[in-house]
Amino acid sequence: MVFDIIKQRRSVFPVQYNGKLIAKEAIHKILEAANWAPTHKKTEPWRFKVFLGEKKDALGVFLSNKYQEVDPKPKQIKIKKLQDNPARSAAVIAICMQRDPKESLPEWEELAATAMAVQNMWLCCTEMGIGCYWSSPGLIKYMGEFIDLAEGEKCLGLFYMGYYDEEPPSVERIAVEEKVQWLE
Repeated sequence: MVFDIIKQRRSVFPVQYNGKLIAKEAIHKILEAANWAPTHKKTEPWRFKVFLGEKKDALGVFLSNKYQEVDPKPKQIKIKKLQDNPARSAAVIAICMQRDPKESLPEWEELAATAMAVQNMWLCCTEMGIGCYWSSPGLIKYMGEFIDLAEGEKCLGLFYMGYYDEEPPSVERIAVEEKVQWLE
């Protein structure tokens, strides 16, 4: 059931991935799930760039080099993590948003639609036993130096994906009753 998948959804990080490849057909299914997200005025602002193989490894090199370029005191552990996370992943997807050129709706609505597309991806990954994680490092603002972005398109983060062996820990939530006010 959908409710069970929602409750099972977790962040699974690249360090937890086991190296098993994800078939392109599976990635396509995940992206198809994203494409069915709600979208106000039918702008469908989500855009995705899928990194596999050598291009995925090049992404890690770009991120670690850019970090060393822009941070006056780069930390070795972060340099290594930025380079290793894409390499450890079976696939990395750049999450991008194409702003409506007519600006017919507020930008936050297009951001929300893109986030809903990512949630669809996450739920699909959960159902398929694929771990994933949405990372939004400060370096994301430099992604236009590494990938082609259309006019009005921006990168919002990186969606790391990979199979994993260990079950993610269970998570506790504050009861919904503490977050809801009924107005009758």
